[in-house]
Amino acid sequence: MHRGKGMKFVGDSRVVAPSQRKPNIPKDYSEYPGKTEAFWPNFLLKEWMVGAVFLVGFLCLTVAHPAPLERIADPTDTGYIPLPDWYFLFLYQLLKYSYASGPYTVIGALIIPGLTFGGLLLAPFIDLGPERRPLKRPIATSIMLLALAATVFLTWQSVATHDWKKAEEQGKIVAKVNIDKASEGYKVFKEQGCINCHGDSLQGGAGAPTLIGTGLKADQIAKIAKNGQGKMPAGIFKGDDKQLKALTDFIAGLGTK
Repeated sequence: MHRGKGMKFVGDSRVVAPSQRKPNIPKDYSEYPGKTEAFWPNFLLKEWMVGAVFLVGFLCLTVAHPAPLERIADPTDTGYIPLPDWYFLFLYQLLKYSYASGPYTVIGALIIPGLTFGGLLLAPFIDLGPERRPLKRPIATSIMLLALAATVFLTWQSVATHDWKKAEEQGKIVAKVNIDKASEGYKVFKEQGCINCHGDSLQGGAGAPTLIGTGLKADQIAKIAKNGQGKMPAGIFKGDDKQLKALTDFIAGLGTK
């Protein structure tokens, strides 16, 4: 058999000749509305850069303004009023209303939030209309505006009605002290019922201030014990002068470590 005999050469049109090759130009997305560049790497790189800037800014903010700390949690302090973070304030305020608290707590804690967030999850499956402009979707737009207005109002109402001064006092970190619970002054403190409001370690609670490091002298404390002050009414102390002196000397002598 002779070389090349019976062989035919067919050109492949899919192979571009070197002289006809074009440079690596990104695809033209002008025919697709809203898509003017390739997702990878152009668009995704921009998203990463914006995300990195916000992340660095957030880290700088946390370093410059660290989260405020309060005193160690005391489960026996029934007077402490907790306050959630700002993004849960609207739910916190909702539970203050009569129809969503007390015997109706299930409504405020489960049913109302469940219907709201459940509606958001099911919205893509319920609203199947072709229109995406808000004015062409009056029902969906009205519900969203109503939910947004309710969230803003409840958040504002929670901030406006909260007793911030009391919250600052009840959450204040109190220095530890050495309390001699075998002393005569502590026995009087316990016998006169002061422990019910001021706590067994005089840390305060139930609306009563702490008695540690008050800076008051014994005679000033005795005056308050007899005449009352603030929410403390007069006549609480029922002991004699000897007991009063033991109590006031004990409180006035409390010093921090």
